[in-house]
Amino acid sequence: MDSYVHTGELGIGVGVGHYFGDLNPDARVNAPKMAFGIFYRKQLSNYIGVRITGEYTFLGYSDVYSNNPVNRARNLSFNTNVWELGIAGDFNFFRFQPGFEGYNFTPYMGLGIGVFTYDPYTFLNGEKYLLRPLGTEGQGSSLYPNSNPYSVTALSIPFTFGVKYAINTRTNFFAEVMYRFINTDYLDDVSGLYAPDAFPPLPDGSLTPAYLLQDRSYETGSSIGVKGKQRGNSLKPDAFLTFKLGLSFNLQTYRCPTN
Repeated sequence: MDSYVHTGELGIGVGVGHYFGDLNPDARVNAPKMAFGIFYRKQLSNYIGVRITGEYTFLGYSDVYSNNPVNRARNLSFNTNVWELGIAGDFNFFRFQPGFEGYNFTPYMGLGIGVFTYDPYTFLNGEKYLLRPLGTEGQGSSLYPNSNPYSVTALSIPFTFGVKYAINTRTNFFAEVMYRFINTDYLDDVSGLYAPDAFPPLPDGSLTPAYLLQDRSYETGSSIGVKGKQRGNSLKPDAFLTFKLGLSFNLQTYRCPTN
């Protein structure tokens, strides 16, 4: 049975991603968006492997989805493209040897570290605006010298649980959920306090796009964006997950039998 050695896999998966954070504090799964990824797994044994991944996830959310009337009145929204590279250790719960009866299925789990880029944006009057350059919480304003623009690069700690089944000696089917703990609270551009005084009117007296986007409660009623009032929850970082279905293709070597 050990003549063929399963040395690894190349795989691709497609599915959906979901965001959790200041606009979705109750972790509701009601606005999934597209996700896909590729990976290479080096199998160190029948149970332990190391995986390198490349992932894309489109994330977004809006206060209009909230059951909380205060959040609905806040009326903020965002979208962002997330590109991620990661490395993780994987553990098969069962021995996995594609092509051998009784060894063609296993649940697995993984834990790793990744780096990703993101750049939240939204729309105002049909026009797209990147939110980070606007400094919607006073970042970069001389009135808030201790508030600096956030980075568009962050770290992730992906935790994976999945199952895979060897269709034949060459091909496997898998389904997996990957949840990321991340070290930023600005995936959604919302974290701290309102800072409306950081956005003075234009010389003609009209309001700037930055002012109109830092507090959009005027679109639902009276403005709630008073200086110093909580805009988000800076004590809890954002997070996101993906659910993917896919195929992986086995890499194998042949080990000559010994007498």
